[in-house]
Amino acid sequence: MIETSLWGQPLYRETVMLVIAFLVAIGVPLFFIRNKNTHTQASWASLKSWLFAAPILLGFCGLASPWPLVVLTVCAMMGAKIFFQMMGMYHRSYFVWATYIGLMALGLAIYYDNNSLYDLAPMIFLGAICMIPIVRNSAKQMIQYLALTLMCFSFLGWGFMHLGWIWQLDRGPYMVIYILILTEVCDNLYLSLSRHFGKVRLFSRISPKRNLEAGLIAFSLTLILAWGLRHLLPVRSETFWIASGLVAALGGSLGDLVLSVIRRDLGIKDVGPFIIGRGDFLTIMDRLIFVAPIYYYVMWMLLQMTAQTSGAQ
Repeated sequence: MIETSLWGQPLYRETVMLVIAFLVAIGVPLFFIRNKNTHTQASWASLKSWLFAAPILLGFCGLASPWPLVVLTVCAMMGAKIFFQMMGMYHRSYFVWATYIGLMALGLAIYYDNNSLYDLAPMIFLGAICMIPIVRNSAKQMIQYLALTLMCFSFLGWGFMHLGWIWQLDRGPYMVIYILILTEVCDNLYLSLSRHFGKVRLFSRISPKRNLEAGLIAFSLTLILAWGLRHLLPVRSETFWIASGLVAALGGSLGDLVLSVIRRDLGIKDVGPFIIGRGDFLTIMDRLIFVAPIYYYVMWMLLQMTAQTSGAQ
């Protein structure tokens, strides 16, 4: 199994060691000042979550196929469960189980490299769940249930699980790790910097903790990090790492804002199981619902253009 897993590749082992060493290097000094004020407490809580989650995540990513895809599907199902709990729909088992089955079907489409079926999945899923009120002979609140179920499947399934398609690309596993690091670092920088300075709040009724000045700095630092980690990309050119940084920064913020709209409309903050030091599992997934599909299609297009250019030469 070691020959067919990422653990057999020196680059993957080096990447894992670098990520863990980076977290520890930041965590040791932060540990001693964690109770200095609310800002250091929040920073320590966020870092502590990744000190716990990163080794587990990287451990599963290093396993042979299909285990990384299985883990991705399970994560999507956990996110869907929390979404239904937020909406007060978890007792509507017909819609919940239909979503779980749909997510497993997405995983199988990725495993068998059936891109056409995957792209048609939202429409197929909509047609399938429309049969639920007919079979149950019920019309009460069904428009609401259908809309929310489709939203859940589209965001936390079809969008999020594009990470599986990125995995299939040239150096895909490293690209998944790369975009996850960029997205998470950008979001944490954005929140941390917003606590200290900045006055222009573009979305004060949706995400009052974020401001324009902190966002611009966080985006700039994310681009620098994208350049620093560009060895994980299949091509190290400016086009690839700049595109990666922009997708992580802008796509991640968009996903967070969309889920913030839903949470604020519902009047809730967190629900479901907590990730050590962080909010619920959905707070990790929300930034990827747009990042994953956008990044896949951007990287696929850039790789195609690179291959065509190389062939022409």
